[in-house]
Amino acid sequence: MAVWKVSYVVKGSDLPGGILNLDHAPQPGDVLQVGNSEVQILEAFELIPPKRDFHYIHVTCQLVSPEK
Repeated sequence: MAVWKVSYVVKGSDLPGGILNLDHAPQPGDVLQVGNSEVQILEAFELIPPKRDFHYIHVTCQLVSPEK
């Protein structure tokens, strides 16, 4: 099963960036749960070519809902 290692930053927020593991390729418009907040992907690009079943992606996000 493939794994997408996704590094992310959240524009205009105090939320720190980080790394998530996903079971699908992230796409602009997708909403992700980051801790207690939801963020929407604005852009996504491949960092390096896939290695075996691992894909390395970077995404820029914006806050959709603040921490609960």
